[in-house]
Amino acid sequence: MAIGQVIRNLGKKALGKGPGKVEAYYPPTQKVPIGLPKQVGSLCPDCGKIISAKILERNGKVLMEKTCPDHGFFKDVVYGDAELYKKAEHWTYEDGDGILNPQITGAKVCPDDCGICDLHLSHAAMVNIDLTNRCNLRCPICFANANVQGYVYEPTYEQVVEMLKMARNVKPVFSPGVQFSGGEPTIHPRFLDILRAARGLGFSHLQIASNGIRIAKSLDFAKQCREAGLYTVYLQFDGTSDEVYQKTRALKGLWDLKRKAVENARAADLRVVLVPTIIKTINDDQVGNILKFAVDNSDIISGISYQPVAFTGRISTEERERQRYTLSDLAHDIEKQTGYLRALEDWYPLSVTSPFSKLLTAIWKYEVMKITSHADCGIGSYIFVNPETRRVIPITRLIDIEGFTMDLNQLVKQKISNIRALTALSAQHLLKKHFREEEAKDGITPQICLELFQGVVDKEAQRRVDLIYNW
Repeated sequence: MAIGQVIRNLGKKALGKGPGKVEAYYPPTQKVPIGLPKQVGSLCPDCGKIISAKILERNGKVLMEKTCPDHGFFKDVVYGDAELYKKAEHWTYEDGDGILNPQITGAKVCPDDCGICDLHLSHAAMVNIDLTNRCNLRCPICFANANVQGYVYEPTYEQVVEMLKMARNVKPVFSPGVQFSGGEPTIHPRFLDILRAARGLGFSHLQIASNGIRIAKSLDFAKQCREAGLYTVYLQFDGTSDEVYQKTRALKGLWDLKRKAVENARAADLRVVLVPTIIKTINDDQVGNILKFAVDNSDIISGISYQPVAFTGRISTEERERQRYTLSDLAHDIEKQTGYLRALEDWYPLSVTSPFSKLLTAIWKYEVMKITSHADCGIGSYIFVNPETRRVIPITRLIDIEGFTMDLNQLVKQKISNIRALTALSAQHLLKKHFREEEAKDGITPQICLELFQGVVDKEAQRRVDLIYNW
């Protein structure tokens, strides 16, 4: 397929029009503060009071320091590598458009006035709906504190449908995807009906954040999920040995269930994204094994979402400092344990993809979803996996990401009403300009790279290329 045809195909399925004409100009700068040191709003970890915090560099790390008048001084590590932090800030593109029809207007204080309020600078890239706080596990590191809250939260089918309708009505652009979480979402009594309802309302990508137990124990259930519209299992996956799960999930035998869940997902034509919770001194030695497992199963595993543990309850300072794991720790551990990706060269903030979303908006004349999350929220990389040899190629070897996205961002800042055809032609030129032909092997072409970028905002495109998303 010619590059021009790929360009013309981009955005055709990308998912929902905004309210009429697109605004013509994207702001050139962020509204959030960047650079070090800086003052930000924060919360006291003991009482939740809003207090000021300072983010600064010290001894090669990025720290947050703050003082609560009632509970004293607190210090924590934001990034273990200050250089990678600065790079993520530098390559974070403009803030998003926010929400034109927020539920809360006139908000003054974040986060106390949230829900969703008019202070938001981004729109949702993925809608997340908790179906229950019940669970079939009792994990010691559960972010949702499932099964131990003393009450049951479980919206009815009708309530969930209303939430879905509200999510579809968000402007200027609604999320094309919805994730159902919990607790364990698969134990909701009308789980399959909820999947069907979401698909019927037009969500093009359905996924569940699941421990995988029901899917592992029943291939028939996995097939029912697929028939109801489910596409991706966002699978809890902390490592590749049972000893790891005994520490993170306090249960024996989970490693066998994880492998069975992947096997049943493959048989049911479901995709899998591995979701490890990483805790320093507990399973940070597993990040490489997890990536290698994904490479070995790249026919079914489309991504990994490494999640450094969040300390949301009471914890001693000593234990928190010992177990704190940051995004830069992840980048360096991936390099040390696999050699697939270089820590400082191959990782970028998630919003580095937003110029491509703007390209789709310019060409197709309606807003498509842009990832404009804060630089601190996540970094990512893409790798191609040869399905026969398992050879791994980072996209940064194939494309000058910095040059391509910077040129593309400048291109789409022009008056959109006048540049539809010009934008498509210019984008073709830019990709050819920044594509490294000498590195292209295993049949990887500029067309495939274009479809990869489209897959960020259109999961149908993701399904057409053999790749792994590492987020």
